[in-house]
Amino acid sequence: MAKQGGTQRESQPRKDKEWVLRYVKDHKIEFINLWFTDVLGRVKCFEITPHELEGCLDSGNGFDGSSVVGYQEIHESDLMAFPDPDSFTVFPWRPNVGRMICDIRTPDGLQYEGDPRYALKRLIEQCNKMGYEYYVGPELEYFYFKDKNSPDFLDAGNYYAQTPEDLNIELRRKTVQALQEMGIEVEYSHHEVSPSQHEIDLKYGKALSMADNTITYRLVVKQIAQLNGCYASFMPKPIFGINGSGMHTHQSLFSGDKNIFFDPDDPFYLSQIAKQYIAGLLKHSSEIILASNSWVNSYKRLVPGYEAPVYKVWARRNRSTMIRIPQMRKGTEKATRLEFRAPDPACNPYLAFAAMLAAGLAGIKGKYKLPEPVEENIFAMSAAEREKKGIVSLPGSLREAIDEAKKGTILREALGEHIFHNLIENKEMEWDKYRIQVTKFEMDEYFPIL
Repeated sequence: MAKQGGTQRESQPRKDKEWVLRYVKDHKIEFINLWFTDVLGRVKCFEITPHELEGCLDSGNGFDGSSVVGYQEIHESDLMAFPDPDSFTVFPWRPNVGRMICDIRTPDGLQYEGDPRYALKRLIEQCNKMGYEYYVGPELEYFYFKDKNSPDFLDAGNYYAQTPEDLNIELRRKTVQALQEMGIEVEYSHHEVSPSQHEIDLKYGKALSMADNTITYRLVVKQIAQLNGCYASFMPKPIFGINGSGMHTHQSLFSGDKNIFFDPDDPFYLSQIAKQYIAGLLKHSSEIILASNSWVNSYKRLVPGYEAPVYKVWARRNRSTMIRIPQMRKGTEKATRLEFRAPDPACNPYLAFAAMLAAGLAGIKGKYKLPEPVEENIFAMSAAEREKKGIVSLPGSLREAIDEAKKGTILREALGEHIFHNLIENKEMEWDKYRIQVTKFEMDEYFPIL
């Protein structure tokens, strides 16, 4: 996310109903996928033909909401999916199939409170009323494995490794090409720290389109891997003993073309609003972390020792902190931003972006004071040293994250009562299923001696 400015997609005219109908006819599109996500961020889809397209664009398409995790009860299951014409794109590997992302409404035509996309739209509207536009740039890491039944690596590379021209490089290139053909602009890609771990960075953009791009990115990565006989995983910590996968999320607020986070007279080049936003993220990080790190496995990544950002402090260059301010070069004032390093790539991006924005806006509204940065290597500090400096950690388990979310108010307000309740209920069920398992560790450690 080194550059700032309008993305390629945002510089183009918005697509509307007539554009989609004309494109489908001219390019002989035979099927259109309609996407939305459940509360966990998993893509749901049904498919229509061009014959049904105009009616669907005008009046939506009904579906059973009781079959979607976090949506409706069976006695009030009817919901309507309204495709967003501006999200129309075509799958490069299946050029006769188009795709649109939907907004979910009730049969009365009202926005559905359980739609994760609506939760983010609602927060963006609040942000807009304050005079700001919310921009994000997620960096999603993932692993390539030989197949989904046995997590064997495809390569033994490390950070920025230039491995020989083997399958993993070709997979990454094909993925970048597919994303760009779908209108999703990529800044760069590279090998990550762990063996067979990779990263493709999307060029930053407005939050709603970036959330749409994020769910698309994950499917494209997996689809390209599958078409080439292997498996891609966004599991936060698939392998014990090596670094897990994160989704470092760059964020900034704009007013027109002006980056509100930049102040040329500040020693850190950060405006007062930027500092308040960062302070909001720091203060409320524990109560929103459930939205950005949503799985039992998420907290296997958020442990000290594997470059995981578990400490609730900020810095400029220090990558051992939870929030980092990337160094800015002269002439790149629009690139002023914060990097929130805690999220992982398995989250629901609509909920994660909404929660981050809610925490930041709370800092602005409450005029929170930003503490001093910590530029020392926190990973090298002892527990006593961290305690002396007042450095505390994020929740260490899904159970702790659930409890923090329930104690606070920010996540409930950000997601709305419906989504918040269903997310908590689902995650408590996940924790209960997890905690009763007897693991290999327990059998290896205790069975021979107890």
